[in-house]
Amino acid sequence: MFSLHPQSSTPLVVQIVEGMRRLIEEGSLRAGAKVPSIRQFAQAHEVSVFTVVEAYDRLVAQGWLVSRPHSGFFVRRRATDVQRSSAAAAAGTGAAAFDAMWYLRKIFENRHLSMKPGCGWLPHGWLFEDGLKRSVRALAVGEVDLAGYGDPKGFVPLRQLIRDLLAEQEVAVQPEQVLLTHGSSQALDLAARRLVRPGDVVLVDDPGYANLLFSLRYLGAQLVGVPRTPTGWDLAALEALLAEHRPRVFFTQPRLHSPTGSVATLSQLHRVLQLAERHDLLIVENDLYADLDPDPRPSLAGLDQLARVVHIGSFSKTVSPNLRVGYLVADPELVEDLAQLKMIAGLTSSEFSERLVYGALTEGRWRKHLKSLRERLGQAHERVATRLDDLGFELFAEPKAGMFLWARHPDIADPALTANKATEQDILLGPGHLFSPGMLPSPWMRFNVAHCDDERLFAFLDAQRFAG
Repeated sequence: MFSLHPQSSTPLVVQIVEGMRRLIEEGSLRAGAKVPSIRQFAQAHEVSVFTVVEAYDRLVAQGWLVSRPHSGFFVRRRATDVQRSSAAAAAGTGAAAFDAMWYLRKIFENRHLSMKPGCGWLPHGWLFEDGLKRSVRALAVGEVDLAGYGDPKGFVPLRQLIRDLLAEQEVAVQPEQVLLTHGSSQALDLAARRLVRPGDVVLVDDPGYANLLFSLRYLGAQLVGVPRTPTGWDLAALEALLAEHRPRVFFTQPRLHSPTGSVATLSQLHRVLQLAERHDLLIVENDLYADLDPDPRPSLAGLDQLARVVHIGSFSKTVSPNLRVGYLVADPELVEDLAQLKMIAGLTSSEFSERLVYGALTEGRWRKHLKSLRERLGQAHERVATRLDDLGFELFAEPKAGMFLWARHPDIADPALTANKATEQDILLGPGHLFSPGMLPSPWMRFNVAHCDDERLFAFLDAQRFAG
């Protein structure tokens, strides 16, 4: 299988975990394959049984192996195996190496990459660092009870502030309807675990929010994509899909959509709500980029007043992605259910982080920061759109706001392969198949305009036009 090196500074447990994971990723150990028993592995590699027990326990916990009583350990059939295989077969060897798991590891384990135009966060210097530092200082001199778990729904003053912020967007809620979460990702995960069962048909944007798609696949949902347009959705396709599949839930992102940057028009929002009413559909609206929008515009939650909409937001994108503070608002009964799920998973969210965010939002310079950030992103959009256009890229939409541009080039047939080449030059790209509900090949790429200020990126893209 693989060799262990007892003299290495890397613990044997870690060597076993990494070795097994590598064999599974490479396909040497396929889904369903039985791996050596604990005793067999220990004897073959001359290591302690206890070492192997700990390694196998970690592999089970991480989702690589499954333990079957009286049978042994087997390679777990992961939710993305089918999609990944079909994408690899269709897109060639590049897609096999550049799959969703690779992408997530590259982001979270390799933040030292010098260029990150494919990432989903703002650069350090664009965040509300000064406000956060002032909040830290204020919190340090105050009295904070760190002994308890805090309120299950989160820090009450922050929930009250969110109520007031949503009221400015004409969404009427009470603090009891606000559930604070570890960023929008946990809010989406809680909604998915409460509303989706294995085998359920779930509507999602196509292309869609990559983290959400990965989470839904893991839950065993059947993802059906609703095609995005520069002004929202293909409504005729949506109506046909509702009639054919009769789904219960539609996860969507109307405003400054990731990855396309598109914004749904008011008429589109109205029509989606009409279809939801007709087909008894619940909508989970991910509005995590609302603070980046320079234009006041309605949301599905504002038009619907949470009758059929679960609304999700976040401060992680604009204050600090490391703090992980988001929120979910919904019908009171559903919020109570989701609060129970949150407690089961992790008791409560971090009141310390929530207090830090609350302090940053209320210290008096938050709105000025948002205004400056929106202007900076608008300028970046103009600059990056011009550079991509000069290179011959087609832009899906030009929102002039938010973080993303969705673009393709007629001479770059395989963005997955291009993304593999880019990593060799310390560039993290966002190839389109990662945002596809079915992990299908795509000629599109996502560009985060805030991370496209290095001319080496455009030199690399220019060279790829002639590489094939």
